[in-house]
Amino acid sequence: MVSIKQLNAMKIPVIQGMIDRRILVNYQVDPQVLAKILPAPFEPKTVSGIGIAGVCLIRLKQIRPRFMPGFIGLSSENAAHRFAVRWKQNGQYREGVYIPRRDTSLWLNSMVGGRLFPGVHHRARFEVVEQDDRFRVNLDSLDGDTHLAVEAHLAVDLPAASIFDSLQTASDFFEAGSLGYSDTAQPGEFDGLELRSFNWQVEPLLVENVESSFFEQPGLFPQGSVKFDCALLMRGIEHEWHGREPLCIN
Repeated sequence: MVSIKQLNAMKIPVIQGMIDRRILVNYQVDPQVLAKILPAPFEPKTVSGIGIAGVCLIRLKQIRPRFMPGFIGLSSENAAHRFAVRWKQNGQYREGVYIPRRDTSLWLNSMVGGRLFPGVHHRARFEVVEQDDRFRVNLDSLDGDTHLAVEAHLAVDLPAASIFDSLQTASDFFEAGSLGYSDTAQPGEFDGLELRSFNWQVEPLLVENVESSFFEQPGLFPQGSVKFDCALLMRGIEHEWHGREPLCIN
């Protein structure tokens, strides 16, 4: 049974700042394979019968509690592996994303993540090059567990092979995934965090190269069960992070 954990819920102030750059690298996944990966209570949220997963590569700036001025805010490069999911809570289905892994360039995030801020954060090295609407992001975690590399440039539309029939359809799908639940140190408990974007807008990217140690694991994803779908870009997005009560499996 899924419940909202009322005791010891993580209380954080509303955090605000700027999404300077956000790249969503998205994959199509066989929903039966995805269902075996997801922990309870999550199940795949599908598009035309196909599961959706991916990585969010996000550079945050001016991150601080809402009551503080922007000039004292922190900046960092971050990555989150995500699965589009739904789950039943109090008899009704809800939708969002399940995040099994977070990586960050900022030592503070890794220190307080899972204690003062939702979700365990792993330290990682990021190499980022951006020029003339071209983007290259490389990520290697310090624990050696995660490698990701993407090279892309701005495009006029989604790839023809994308599961999404239009840019607007893709935008609506990912905007609906604003509520995320992350793994914690306690099995069966998931920290909740909601992203509120005040000027949501996405642009399509044409990906020239993508590498992912996670999605290239044959033990998790048998041959033919996962393939690249599309990538989306967001820039200059004012936003807030709101902590939400954790999910607890009883």
